[in-house]
Amino acid sequence: MRRLLIRPGAIGDLIVSLPALESLRAEYTEVWVAEQNVPLVRFADAVRSIGSTGLDMLEIEPPAGLVDRLRGFDSILSWYGSNRPEFRESVARIGLPFRFFPALPAGARIRAALFYRAQARQVREPPFAVIHPFASSPGKCWPLEKFQEVAGRLTIPVRWCAGPSEELPGAVRIANLYELGCWLARARVYIGNDSGISHLAAHAGTPTVVLFGPTDPAVWAPRGSRVLYPMDSIEPADVIAAVESI
Repeated sequence: MRRLLIRPGAIGDLIVSLPALESLRAEYTEVWVAEQNVPLVRFADAVRSIGSTGLDMLEIEPPAGLVDRLRGFDSILSWYGSNRPEFRESVARIGLPFRFFPALPAGARIRAALFYRAQARQVREPPFAVIHPFASSPGKCWPLEKFQEVAGRLTIPVRWCAGPSEELPGAVRIANLYELGCWLARARVYIGNDSGISHLAAHAGTPTVVLFGPTDPAVWAPRGSRVLYPMDSIEPADVIAAVESI
């Protein structure tokens, strides 16, 4: 699939939406952004400034080649033009494969990163949870059978995650950390021990439940994660409650 993502806005707007945009990558992904933001987009196959494309002239007098270029994409996800009826009418009249999203949440206050993640989930595959039941040392690992009990009680499919040398039949194994982070960003929720992968999931913007012990979560917990501590007192019901709370 060839996909185009169009995301106008200031630097801060783009930065908070980058994990969601990155999780929408297709076989070929092109991104159009404000000119000053072009250097920030590293995951795409091609990046262009919106101004250089002539997109703002679509409903007036499209530059030569613009419409053909847009027709070359199977999917166009756009935060540009959502508040411009004339632009949307032109898109519909020409028959371009646009899907528009609001740049700001309506009504309720919500963190911008969560708002963009929710939009991305509307496009992606059905929801799934990721469980990574390992850590750098056995003392940091919650019993596997308890993770398995949690998996059996979740209401969405579970995908187990493991490293190259971690024994877990059927687990997803992605050695490249960048590619792993992109995959984790697609999950509805992540559950794991105090590990580097838990930090990666939290950094990717995935709602994260992390089980801690013996290390101190006040020092080592991933930013924004839901922490359960100490590990020897955690039960599967506590993890399910944490998942439901986020």
